[in-house]
Amino acid sequence: MGKLFGTDGIRGVANETLDCKLAYRIGQAAALTLAKAKQGTPTVVIGKDTRISSDMLESALLAGLCACGANAVRLGVIPTPAIAYLTVFYHADAGVVISASHNPFEYNGIKMFSSEGFKLNDALEEEIEDLILSGGDLPVKTGAELGRVIEGFHASEYYIRHLASTVKELSDLRVLVDCANGAASATAQRLFNRFNIDVSFINDKPNGVNINDHCGSTHLEGLSERVKNGYYDLGIAFDGDADRCLVVDENGNEVDGDKIMAICARSLHQAGKLQNDGFVATVMSNLGLHKYCKENGLKLLCANVGDRNVLELMQKEGMVLGGEQSGHIIFLEHLTTGDGQLAALQFMNILCHSGMPVSRLAADIGRYPQVLINVPGPHAKADKEAILKSDALQAAMAEGNRLLAGDGRILVRPSGTEALIRVMVEASNEELAQKVARGIADTVENLQK
Repeated sequence: MGKLFGTDGIRGVANETLDCKLAYRIGQAAALTLAKAKQGTPTVVIGKDTRISSDMLESALLAGLCACGANAVRLGVIPTPAIAYLTVFYHADAGVVISASHNPFEYNGIKMFSSEGFKLNDALEEEIEDLILSGGDLPVKTGAELGRVIEGFHASEYYIRHLASTVKELSDLRVLVDCANGAASATAQRLFNRFNIDVSFINDKPNGVNINDHCGSTHLEGLSERVKNGYYDLGIAFDGDADRCLVVDENGNEVDGDKIMAICARSLHQAGKLQNDGFVATVMSNLGLHKYCKENGLKLLCANVGDRNVLELMQKEGMVLGGEQSGHIIFLEHLTTGDGQLAALQFMNILCHSGMPVSRLAADIGRYPQVLINVPGPHAKADKEAILKSDALQAAMAEGNRLLAGDGRILVRPSGTEALIRVMVEASNEELAQKVARGIADTVENLQK
């Protein structure tokens, strides 16, 4: 992870840490780096989510790309995984999405995909970053060497067709979909209305500032209540850029990414399609998932948090399924990155063929009580690492492990995208998990006073 690119691109508060000057320079640096690698004029596809700052940053990014000779295909509001797919579809040299995913509307970000639809490799990312941080003016083109912007708002239809093609048919389901007032608002109705299901949509009217606002995958309360009271078979929640998917069952209970992966892994395994008899999760995945996999003969590998890390381990181990508890789920047979709408289709396909309600489908996948506390921390990576290595924190974690007595675990890690230290504790009961997590979180807070 470099000085600018975190675990999921460059992020910050719009017009504070991420402004038009930076977006323009990112466009310039990307154009110059891609042109050097291609030895010719590069083409970049660009999409965005619905937050109010996305238009502003898109304009600056396009200006930077064109100023340095790159052509750009502007796709408008579209999910992040659609950029990964359409970069390959258009044979483009890179894809860029302007989004801060699940973060509040005042944040935004710039994330890039390679020509193969994967996150940029470290070497290319570092070269772009070095140019951005080099200081001084970057060389621009003039005359006929300037880049052009091509409108591609129709392109989302190719992406939607691809997703729809991954399942044969869906029927006899009553579904409520929460679009988080984000990018799924532009695609979800056109996708799910293709199937013989009774589907309704909420939080699908973005106004620039309501993205992720008490809705979507980070706020399931409203969806859960409406599913339960409306007698739906299930509810589906996306985040702001629609690369996450969480489910609520017919009783309004959450089915998180761990359980979705377990259900999908079981189905793929029964069909003989689960390569190497396993899948990849992360260090944040619940102990209940580990226990379920052990009892059912499934191999479970854990990567560091971040879909890039999950994908790298999947490719290394030759696995086709991976993801995170938060709802990023990668079906490598169909797409190169996590896709919330794809995950929803795969889950509903399994549900349709199971003859069971969602609650029963997920019933045997246990979950240890898990407490997650996000403690405000420093922005700088070095300052976060100093807190993690401190004697006081190590002592607090040792005491926490003594209280858990081997039946639980502690994970303390820095956020790769926010000024936070994340404290996660799992234990045999909620009260003990709360006690241990609070003690460690208090220590992190005291270290910053």
